[in-house]
Amino acid sequence: MPEPQDKQTYAEAGVDIDAADRALDLIKKHTRSTLRPEVLSDLGFFGGLFELKGYNNPVLVSSADGVGTKLKIAAELGIYDTIGIDLVNHCINDILTCGAEPLYFLDYVGVGKLFPEHVGDIVKGLSQACKDANCALIGGETAEMPGVYAEGDFDLVGFIVGIVEKDKIIDGKSIQSGDVILGLPSSGIHTNGYSLVRKLFDITPSSLHALYPELRCTLGEELLRPHRCYFNQIKPILPKVKGLAHITGGGLLDNIPRIFKTDVSAQLSKGSWYVPPIFGIIQKLGNIDEQEMYRVFNMGVGMAIFCSPSDAEELMASMPDAKRIGVVVEGNRTVIIS
Repeated sequence: MPEPQDKQTYAEAGVDIDAADRALDLIKKHTRSTLRPEVLSDLGFFGGLFELKGYNNPVLVSSADGVGTKLKIAAELGIYDTIGIDLVNHCINDILTCGAEPLYFLDYVGVGKLFPEHVGDIVKGLSQACKDANCALIGGETAEMPGVYAEGDFDLVGFIVGIVEKDKIIDGKSIQSGDVILGLPSSGIHTNGYSLVRKLFDITPSSLHALYPELRCTLGEELLRPHRCYFNQIKPILPKVKGLAHITGGGLLDNIPRIFKTDVSAQLSKGSWYVPPIFGIIQKLGNIDEQEMYRVFNMGVGMAIFCSPSDAEELMASMPDAKRIGVVVEGNRTVIIS
């Protein structure tokens, strides 16, 4: 047994309870505006309570995700609110592909050393994104774990629960040859591919503050553009949507086939949508094959929408920034880009 030591405290072991209390106060300030009448518990209670009402045959839809190594860009620049927006919007888009409306969201922030203001800024972004989608930020966890995370390192993970009537679930089963594929633009890289991006640009404060004329902003500003949320835009047209593919890790090539239930493929037409210049810079800098670009990045398409040809014009009229990017053809559940 080790010899007794001088009087010790938790703070001396690297965990500051007072800092955690300050962080919670900041968190509560931001989350109050997101709470819906269905929330029956206060933030900080041991569990989050949400009352379901007004549904006939409800199906809960859940998802969990993180922001990945985009966190390193945020930490390098000392900007923490945009990654909160990233996290919520990514999760909302994921459950939207089933036709689900977001109900509530929970977050996990793990840090080596707790800086309450950093956590407060993260939650500020989480709260804003939740409020924009009428989603309650119902709870979460902030964990200070020296020895697991180095000082300055942190992780951010989100958990979302949404709801959809059983007879309105979107599952891609009705997609058939001849259907139209529409694309909604991304705001940039979103939240995937950052390990490759960080390797190519050798991320430092100096490189992040470099101005790129083709981007019309600094590299750091471009890389921290928040992940776009498509819920409010797509919600009104859900009854005429056959399938939705959120273009995240795996790019267009891997994400679109996930919704195919029959022997079809997606034929996408290059040049039919706008590809933000950041992708051209990345491809040139890394001498990256085009196929690899389409498998790693969204290449300017954040959400792919599948619909009948007879509904395409109506859907495009309701979503002015949507582009007709392709068509469904007979195939073996692949993506063909030509």
